[in-house]
Amino acid sequence: MLGAAGYTGGELIRLLVNHPEAEIVFANSESNAGNPVADVHEGLIGDTDLVFTDDMPFDKVDIVFFCFGHGKSAAFLKEHSIPESVKIIDLAQDFRLSAPGNDYIYGLPEINRNHIATAQHVANPGCFATCIQLGLLPAAKMGILTEDVAVNAITGSTGAGQKPSATTHFSWRTGNMSIYKAFTHQHVPEIRQSLTQVQGTLDVAIDFIPYRGDFARGIFATCVVKTEAPTEDIVAAYKEFYRDAAFTHYSDRQIDMKQVVNTNKALVHCEKYGNKLLVTSCIDNLLKGAVGQAVQNMNIMSGIDEKTGLNLKASAF
Repeated sequence: MLGAAGYTGGELIRLLVNHPEAEIVFANSESNAGNPVADVHEGLIGDTDLVFTDDMPFDKVDIVFFCFGHGKSAAFLKEHSIPESVKIIDLAQDFRLSAPGNDYIYGLPEINRNHIATAQHVANPGCFATCIQLGLLPAAKMGILTEDVAVNAITGSTGAGQKPSATTHFSWRTGNMSIYKAFTHQHVPEIRQSLTQVQGTLDVAIDFIPYRGDFARGIFATCVVKTEAPTEDIVAAYKEFYRDAAFTHYSDRQIDMKQVVNTNKALVHCEKYGNKLLVTSCIDNLLKGAVGQAVQNMNIMSGIDEKTGLNLKASAF
């Protein structure tokens, strides 16, 4: 894996050291080369003797994970050659949007599982994008996204990455919340892309307001869709859409974020208020929103059960 010293790298190592079908060949980090992984990712003390390296022995791996910051994956591939036989799972946003010459499959298994299974290159979805899409995709399948959709979602501080900043400082973040990138968040285009894929057309706005939360991990989203469709039809459609999904589940009860933290699960719940459909969805931003979904994609690409190595219990108490 590349970029192994950050939050996503640490979580990916945590999953793969316990994965029965995977072996970590190398964990690349130029700034930490020679240092034990557990010295940086201290939650792995006693779990692995792996040492960071600045080597990149691509000829010895089947799949490589890019755990870079956004923009660095495309730059890396311009400067380095990876054998065509090596599959790539990119966790950055560089290849998520369809474009001429882009052969990366968008790695949301709930809608692209068959394409992922035969893919050589997969672009792992963004964390907010995953949570919001999973809340709205069944509605798109029903064809009811015909008016602007209001979306609010709050994320934990790990979503900002490992490098400290003014808005991740404990004394600022604790007991506090704020909005950022209102209506302009970089995940909106990939959300629109998937909703269009499922509904056929999407001629409405996705009015997304993201919030910073005073907790470490997790995303909780609410989406408001105007529709005259009966509640029972909506619930039935949601349950049918996720009937065969490995990790996404419709809940008849109201959901909360602690039900998914430390798991690869996504939970979705619907309630109707007049002509307004309120959809709530939640995920762990580092797992289903990042490396958990990446491992799920690795499993699908490798032809093994997609749940392998991902049977994790929620930190509900």
